[in-house]
Amino acid sequence: MTMRDFETSLTQDRLKAILHYNPDTGIWTWLVDQKNGAIKVGTVAGSFTDKGYHTIKIDGFLYKSHRLAFLYMLGRWPSDQVDHDDTYKSHNCWDNLREATNQLNGMNREANRNNKLGIKGIRVTRTGKFQTRIRINNVLKDLGTHPTLQDAVEARRIAETEFFGCFGRK
Repeated sequence: MTMRDFETSLTQDRLKAILHYNPDTGIWTWLVDQKNGAIKVGTVAGSFTDKGYHTIKIDGFLYKSHRLAFLYMLGRWPSDQVDHDDTYKSHNCWDNLREATNQLNGMNREANRNNKLGIKGIRVTRTGKFQTRIRINNVLKDLGTHPTLQDAVEARRIAETEFFGCFGRK
């Protein structure tokens, strides 16, 4: 059974009957006792994965909390992925969540760990200048070489706004 298969079996009515979601905090609490009374009404639901996502087990299936938020708030599952606007996987406040395609979600990720500058799309050339690039639809676009890091960051920010809109890193 795929994720989409078991998602369709959980309804908004069932979800709201067993859990309360606080859209301001992103915290889920149980409305009914769980595990034969071992988990009481009002207890914070779920746990965190080793990758930082908050999950909740319902009827034997493990759900990511940010996906449950869409069902709870809108009565439907997200059509694709859910992006955390601030990039914190555990921050499930409603105003921090938005639907995204895989490509849009990737635009809002942080720089890779091996990035020496810690800034996505910018690298130092052998001459000490800063080359700026951006990937659009799987094509790497060169934004030029800049004398200062500040100039390179500004060029990248402008390109992110132009190509990614609200999904560009802030």
